[in-house]
Amino acid sequence: MAKEELIQFEGLVTEILPDARYRVQLDAGHEIVAYTAGKMKKNRIKTLAGDRVTIEMSPYDLEKGRLIFRHKDERPGGGAPRGAPPRGGQFRRR
Repeated sequence: MAKEELIQFEGLVTEILPDARYRVQLDAGHEIVAYTAGKMKKNRIKTLAGDRVTIEMSPYDLEKGRLIFRHKDERPGGGAPRGAPPRGGQFRRR
Protein backbone atom coordinates (compact mmCIF):
# COMPACT_ATOMS: atom_id res chain seq x y z
CA MET A 1 0.00 0.00 0.00
CA ALA A 2 1.40 3.40 -0.98
CA LYS A 3 1.87 6.05 1.67
CA GLU A 4 -0.50 8.49 -0.09
CA GLU A 5 -3.26 5.94 -0.65
CA LEU A 6 -6.51 6.89 1.11
CA ILE A 7 -9.45 4.68 2.05
CA GLN A 8 -13.02 5.72 1.21
CA PHE A 9 -16.07 4.84 3.30
CA GLU A 10 -19.72 5.80 3.21
CA GLY A 11 -21.70 6.81 6.26
CA LEU A 12 -24.41 8.91 7.83
CA VAL A 13 -23.91 12.26 9.58
CA THR A 14 -25.26 11.88 13.11
CA GLU A 15 -24.15 15.14 14.74
CA ILE A 16 -22.77 18.54 13.73
CA LEU A 17 -19.83 19.63 15.89
CA PRO A 18 -18.12 23.04 16.20
CA ASP A 19 -15.41 24.15 13.73
CA ALA A 20 -17.06 22.55 10.65
CA ARG A 21 -16.67 19.03 12.00
CA TYR A 22 -19.17 16.19 11.94
CA ARG A 23 -19.71 12.94 13.81
CA VAL A 24 -20.28 10.25 11.18
CA GLN A 25 -21.58 6.71 11.67
CA LEU A 26 -19.90 4.55 9.01
CA ASP A 27 -21.77 1.72 7.30
CA ALA A 28 -19.25 -0.66 8.92
CA GLY A 29 -20.54 0.43 12.36
CA HIS A 30 -17.66 2.65 13.51
CA GLU A 31 -18.17 6.27 14.56
CA ILE A 32 -15.59 8.88 13.51
CA VAL A 33 -15.09 12.64 13.47
CA ALA A 34 -14.76 14.20 10.01
CA TYR A 35 -14.08 17.68 8.70
CA THR A 36 -15.30 19.29 5.49
CA ALA A 37 -12.97 19.11 2.48
CA GLY A 38 -11.78 22.34 0.89
CA LYS A 39 -13.72 21.86 -2.37
CA MET A 40 -16.95 21.49 -0.39
CA LYS A 41 -16.20 24.71 1.51
CA LYS A 42 -15.29 26.51 -1.73
CA ASN A 43 -18.54 25.45 -3.42
CA ARG A 44 -20.56 26.15 -0.25
CA ILE A 45 -22.02 22.66 0.02
CA LYS A 46 -23.93 22.45 3.28
CA THR A 47 -24.14 19.20 5.22
CA LEU A 48 -26.85 18.49 7.78
CA ALA A 49 -27.46 15.71 10.27
CA GLY A 50 -29.01 12.75 8.47
CA ASP A 51 -27.12 13.26 5.17
CA ARG A 52 -25.36 10.34 3.47
CA VAL A 53 -21.69 11.20 2.86
CA THR A 54 -18.45 9.74 1.52
CA ILE A 55 -15.44 9.93 3.84
CA GLU A 56 -11.74 9.73 2.96
CA MET A 57 -9.46 8.35 5.68
CA SER A 58 -5.78 7.64 6.11
CA PRO A 59 -4.94 4.02 6.94
CA TYR A 60 -2.76 5.34 9.79
CA ASP A 61 -5.57 7.06 11.74
CA LEU A 62 -8.98 5.42 11.51
CA GLU A 63 -10.64 7.79 14.00
CA LYS A 64 -10.59 10.92 11.78
CA GLY A 65 -11.58 11.57 8.21
CA ARG A 66 -12.34 14.15 5.53
CA LEU A 67 -15.87 14.56 4.22
CA ILE A 68 -15.46 14.68 0.42
CA PHE A 69 -18.97 14.12 -0.99
CA ARG A 70 -22.58 14.62 0.13
CA HIS A 71 -25.01 12.29 -1.62
CA LYS A 72 -28.26 13.69 -2.95
CA ASP A 73 -31.50 12.89 -1.13
CA GLU A 74 -33.53 10.01 -2.51
CA ARG A 75 -36.73 11.66 -1.35
CA PRO A 76 -39.16 12.45 -4.22
CA GLY A 77 -40.22 16.03 -5.00
CA GLY A 78 -37.30 17.92 -3.48
CA GLY A 79 -38.92 21.25 -4.44
CA ALA A 80 -40.73 23.84 -2.32
CA PRO A 81 -43.50 22.64 0.00
CA ARG A 82 -47.14 23.06 -1.01
CA GLY A 83 -48.64 26.44 -0.37
CA ALA A 84 -45.24 28.16 -0.27
CA PRO A 85 -45.12 31.58 -1.95
CA PRO A 86 -43.22 31.75 -5.24
CA ARG A 87 -39.52 32.48 -4.94
CA GLY A 88 -38.57 36.09 -5.28
CA GLY A 89 -41.27 37.50 -3.08
CA GLN A 90 -43.41 40.51 -3.90
CA PHE A 91 -40.93 42.65 -5.86
CA ARG A 92 -39.12 42.09 -9.15
CA ARG A 93 -35.47 42.87 -9.68
CA ARG A 94 -34.30 44.76 -12.72
